[in-house]
Amino acid sequence: AKEQLQQIEDGLEVRGDKALFEELIRKGFLERRSVFQMMADEFALRFVDLAAIDLPKDPGDFLEETLARQFRVFPLEVVNGALQVAISNPLAVESIDSLSHMLKTPIEPVLADGAQIEKAINSYYDSGKHEHESAFGMDEGEGGDVDVQVHDQTAVAGDVLPDESDAPIIRLVQLIITEAIRKRASDIHLEPLDTRFRVRYRVDGELQEMSSPPPKRLQLPVISRIKVMGQLSIAEKRLPQDGRIQVRVEGVDYDLRVSSLPTAYGESIVMRILDKTGLMKGLPELGFLKDDQEIFEKLITLPDGILLVTGPTGSGKTTTLYSCLNYVNKPDRKIITVEDPIEYQMPGINQVPVSKQVGMTFAAALKAMLRQAPNIIMVGEIRDKETAEIAINASLTGHMVFSTLHTNDAPSAVTRLVDIGVKPYLVATSLRASMAQRLVRRICPDCARPHTPTHRELAAVGLHRDSIGDARFMRGVGCPKCHNQGIKGRFGIFEIFQVNDEIEKLIYSGGTATQMRSVAKELGMKTMREDGIRKVLAGHTSVEEVLTVTVDEPMIE
Repeated sequence: AKEQLQQIEDGLEVRGDKALFEELIRKGFLERRSVFQMMADEFALRFVDLAAIDLPKDPGDFLEETLARQFRVFPLEVVNGALQVAISNPLAVESIDSLSHMLKTPIEPVLADGAQIEKAINSYYDSGKHEHESAFGMDEGEGGDVDVQVHDQTAVAGDVLPDESDAPIIRLVQLIITEAIRKRASDIHLEPLDTRFRVRYRVDGELQEMSSPPPKRLQLPVISRIKVMGQLSIAEKRLPQDGRIQVRVEGVDYDLRVSSLPTAYGESIVMRILDKTGLMKGLPELGFLKDDQEIFEKLITLPDGILLVTGPTGSGKTTTLYSCLNYVNKPDRKIITVEDPIEYQMPGINQVPVSKQVGMTFAAALKAMLRQAPNIIMVGEIRDKETAEIAINASLTGHMVFSTLHTNDAPSAVTRLVDIGVKPYLVATSLRASMAQRLVRRICPDCARPHTPTHRELAAVGLHRDSIGDARFMRGVGCPKCHNQGIKGRFGIFEIFQVNDEIEKLIYSGGTATQMRSVAKELGMKTMREDGIRKVLAGHTSVEEVLTVTVDEPMIE
């Protein structure tokens, strides 16, 4: 029998796993179970009878349905950090390698009956209970199967006729958005390249490619559909455009900010997913430890002055500001914001959009806002001298002003304002504090396990094994809730620079950011590197994460 099996294997690589099964049955080999048992022995794999074991009720937690169908596999469980998947073709080594690369996790294949795998996929995945249709309206050979799951999702995007709801392109766009939200993505990137149409999701700061992207020939209709939803001009393909889409996925409302940019091979589209539930984050959820939280709470409840949050694009500044507004949003306070654009719509707050076309700049909006007698003002970003001076004057006349500035650390906010053209004495008397922040990825709390750091890891952050005491170094091993990544979500590490009498004198005398940083550290300021190390020692994140987002700082003994 093994000789006959070898003859069949020789022509198998071209014909695939179904051909193997059909050939064995046609040749009249042993009963069905015995065939797979024999193949398992031949290829040193474990055979599993899927009908005789308990299968996961939510296989989508381990492996997305699109991937399960594309590779014809079914996930079983995670054992020692490796995902066990049932396969029916023991020669599909490259497919298993590709799947492992996509999931960024080791794969341990076990052999199972192909018919049982198909039955399990259809029975245990949600959309398997419905009729499966191809989202692309094409043959499998043109780009793979994609099964569309349409939940309670509506796109509020102008005049979309009800009878269009079954159109393949509409369902494909719904699939792209739904998959992104399920992955907890912050952005969706649709990028036309030379020979393909790439779709990527940014999850916890890292870009991941969509498992089954649309073929190149669907590039134009997909982009046109998104532009219709975002109320952008379909005719205009030479200029950048901005729009907004509102969607409901699985009972939750999301806002998507849409940006189109002409490129060499077509328009590149980025959709930023704004999750309104993120507004309700308290300060501990942002990543503050108890001591920093107490300092920050005192700062944001001051009656006047200016508080700046600094950091590069994508460091979470806006989320921090909205959390501040949520914290101070009381019925006895009038809060006005000026933003470009308004990212989240908050109840009880007056939000003013910037519109350069009609002359409504940050400065013009600020001047008008002051006549509305607010208690608290939030300026989306200080970009020029005029905006900075109006914001600072507002803080000097009894208003609390929150804003953001693009600087690398907290003390540099002072020198940036002076460089913009603000007089040093105005900065010294108005600035209450500046806070720099970065985002690091959080170790998944469901699969976090104790981890012993290497000497090299400790040395990289200026620690010694003798000095770490009872520190709780942790590392995520991977579980269904974090899609076997060991990482789930992000939080902030912070550097709070408070302006006191000594710092005021330094600002008056034209001190440099380095001098201010040195004085602030002597007065007790913890740098972002030090705050990150505290959170590594507490088991919230890893040494690698902190090293990635912070610059080298000598530890303060």
